[in-house]
Amino acid sequence: MTVTKANKISQLVVVVVVPPGAGSLEKRPSGSTTTTNSSGTSRYIIPKYYEIETLPPLKDADPSEREELFIQKLQQCCVLFDFSEPLNDLKYKEIKRCALQEIVEHLNNQSNVITEAIYPEAFNMVAINLFRTLPPSSNPNGAEFDPEEDEPTLEVSWPHLQFVYELFLRFLESPDFQPNVAKRYIDHSFILNLLELFDSEDPRERDFLKTVLHRVYGKFLGLRAFIRKQINNIFYKFIYETEHHNGIAELLEILGSIINGFALPLKEEHKQFLLKVLLPLHKVKSLSVYHPQLAYCVVQFLEKDASLTQPVIKCLLKFWPKTHSPKEVMFLNEFEEILDVIEPAEFQKVMEPLFRQIAKCVSSPHFQVAERALYYWNNDYIMSLISENSKVIMPIMFPALYSNSKSHWNKTIHGLIYNAIKLFMEMNQLLFDECHRKYQAEQETEQEKLAHRDALWQQMEDLAARN
Repeated sequence: MTVTKANKISQLVVVVVVPPGAGSLEKRPSGSTTTTNSSGTSRYIIPKYYEIETLPPLKDADPSEREELFIQKLQQCCVLFDFSEPLNDLKYKEIKRCALQEIVEHLNNQSNVITEAIYPEAFNMVAINLFRTLPPSSNPNGAEFDPEEDEPTLEVSWPHLQFVYELFLRFLESPDFQPNVAKRYIDHSFILNLLELFDSEDPRERDFLKTVLHRVYGKFLGLRAFIRKQINNIFYKFIYETEHHNGIAELLEILGSIINGFALPLKEEHKQFLLKVLLPLHKVKSLSVYHPQLAYCVVQFLEKDASLTQPVIKCLLKFWPKTHSPKEVMFLNEFEEILDVIEPAEFQKVMEPLFRQIAKCVSSPHFQVAERALYYWNNDYIMSLISENSKVIMPIMFPALYSNSKSHWNKTIHGLIYNAIKLFMEMNQLLFDECHRKYQAEQETEQEKLAHRDALWQQMEDLAARN
C-alpha cells in the first residue's frame, strides 16, 4: 500500500492509492491496512468521514479573494476517488469534476490568473492526480494490438483525468505561464513520471500526454536533451527487452516534430539516434502499430541530411523481413517515401542492392507484396531515377518481370508487370532487346544444365539396374 499526502487542503486528508492486484478491499479510515484486486485502473480511496464541500464560483468571487479561492479549488481537486466502484461517492466525484471544469474555463476566459502562488498548488494537484502506478497489461504476452478489431482498455477514472489533462494543457499554453517559475516544479523527476504514463492502455490519455510533452519540450530548453535521452531509453528497453509498450507511436509522433526543428548541420548525437534507435525499431514484431510515425521520422532525417541515405537504406535492407508479408509491404511503403526525397547522387550508391530486393518482391507469391513493389512504376520521380540509370537497373529487374509475366498466379500482377515491361521498352528499346536476348540465352543454358543433369541421373539408374 502506498500512502500519498494531499498537501495544504483545508482539512487534513490522507489519500490512499492502492496498486492493482492486492486482494479484496473495504473502505476504512486512514491508518488501517487495505488491499485490492483491480484491472483497468489504480484504486483511489478516500476515508468515509471526509466530505468535499462545493466552493463558491470563481467568477462571483471578489477579485481580491479570487486567488485564494482558486488555490482552495486546486487543493480540493487533490482528493482522489475510487472509480472501480461506479456508485460510490457520486456526490463528491461530481463536486470535484465541476471544480476541475470550472478551473479549466477560468484559465481559458480570464487573464493574469496564474500568479506565483498558483504554481506549486497547480503542479502538486497535477502530480497527485496523474502520476500513478499503471495497471498490469491486459495483453501481457505482447501480442500485436489491432486497432480495427481489438478494444483498448479505458481508464475508468477518465471523467476526472480528462479535466486534469485539459487544465495542465491550458496552464502550459496560457500567456501568463512563466517557464522560469515553473522550472522549479517541472524537473527531471516530473518528466520521468510523465513519460511513464505513455504506457497507459487508454489512447485518450496518450493523446493528451503527446500534446503536453510537446508543449513542455517547446517551453523548457534546459530539459530538451534530458527528454530526448529518456525517450531513447524507453525505445532501447522496448527493442531489446520487453517488445511491449503502448506509447511508441505517440513518442515517435513527438520526435517527428522535434527532428523537423533540428538545426543544420546535424549533430553527431542526432545521427546516432537515427542509426542506433530509430532503425532498430524496424525489427520489432509489433511494427505495424507505429510504422507510419517511424517512417516519417526516418524521412525527416534524410531530408535534413542526404548523406545519411546510404547507411539508412543498407540497414533497412539488412532488417528486411524474410517470412512476414505484411511487414514487407510496410518496408516497401517506407522505401517509396525515401525514394521520393532521395537525391540522384545518393540513389546511384544504393540502386543495385535496392533493386535486387525489389526484384525479389516482384517475384513474391504473395500478391500484395508483388503489387506494392510494382506500384513503384507508377511514381514519376522513381521512374525518372530508373530512366537515368536504366543500364544498371533494367538488367536486374528484367528476369523477375519477364518470368513472372508468364508464371505468376494473380491476374492483377500480370497487368502491372506488362505495364512495367512496356515502360522499360519505351525507355530504351536497344537495352531491352539486349536484356531479352541475355535472358533467353541464360534460360537455354539452364535448360541444357538440367538436361545434362537428368542424363547423368539416368546413367546412374541404368548402372544400378545392371548391377
